[in-house]
Amino acid sequence: QVQLAESGGGLVQPGGSLRLSCAVSGRTSGAYDMAWFRQASGREREFVMSINLSSGQVDSADSVKGRFAISRNTAKSTMYLEMNRLKPDDTALYFCAAGERVKYLARPADYDYWGQGTQVTVSS
Repeated sequence: QVQLAESGGGLVQPGGSLRLSCAVSGRTSGAYDMAWFRQASGREREFVMSINLSSGQVDSADSVKGRFAISRNTAKSTMYLEMNRLKPDDTALYFCAAGERVKYLARPADYDYWGQGTQVTVSS
């Protein structure tokens, strides 16, 4: 079992920045893909970014390319999402997820473990 816990959300003005953290605990060995998803009110959960813990390969949704960055600190068992130049459309509940046999990175059903989410609100 893997446990995930997000933190770092909050209220930020358009153009501002936030860094989200995802603390990972439990059985963390193995070739995991880890990802950030978000879900705005009334909308489906959507893929944001992912990173493969073995290869380091990163994939991004087009909507966040050039603004968001994903990274991990192996020693601290933590994954991060650095969000810059935030827009009101980025407002959502942000989740981190992990999966051992992810076939399609953007498909939520491929991930085995989820955190509870952290709210990001971009508003003036």
